Amino acid sequence: MTLPVGSFINMAAVVGGGALGMLLGARLPDRVRAIVFQGLGLCTMVIGMQMAFKTANPLIMIFSILSGAIIGELLRLEDAFARAGEALKAKLRSGNPRFTDGFVTATLLFCIGSMAILGPFDEGLRGDRTIVLTKSILDCFAAIALASAYGVGVLFSALPLFLYQGSLTLFAGVLQPLLGPAVMNELTATGGLMVIGIGINLLELKRIPLANMLPALLTAVLLASIFM
Repeated sequence: MTLPVGSFINMAAVVGGGALGMLLGARLPDRVRAIVFQGLGLCTMVIGMQMAFKTANPLIMIFSILSGAIIGELLRLEDAFARAGEALKAKLRSGNPRFTDGFVTATLLFCIGSMAILGPFDEGLRGDRTIVLTKSILDCFAAIALASAYGVGVLFSALPLFLYQGSLTLFAGVLQPLLGPAVMNELTATGGLMVIGIGINLLELKRIPLANMLPALLTAVLLASIFM
């Protein structure tokens, strides 16, 4: 069993980038922070589109998002994420009004996507950390931008990131047969739609409760395994 060293490095990159973002954010005028935030939102939407176009069967992606959103709404996953963020905020006695938004947004951004799965898998199965280290660099820069606007809540997204990716590394051998290329494409495409939603939230065009859509990822794996 391979230890999730790459995920630990990814966690450290998010914390380091977030700390730098907080340092820079305190020195940036509000108008500069706003344009940085908007730029990040636009880039996030483009990345999400690239991911979404990987689908070979749009019906799987559409049904996964719709059914997953219904399941998540019934389970009130967004509220659970918010409560976790508020609990952290209270424990730290933080007065930052955007703490929870930063925690939820950063957690979703760092944990959704093919690199968040393939990286830990490559580390667990082959000991190859190339993908997860590349993701660490990307996440570091994203954390800088997010933390400059959201604050300390972004740093604490590193904990669920480590638990998620670390678990994939530890159990890569068990999960590999379930995630063939066709399944990964549909999983990536479904995650891409959610990443587009993150961009929409960052641009403040419309508030989408994306945590409620997380079951869509499991639905995509199930449907792709059956029909692809």
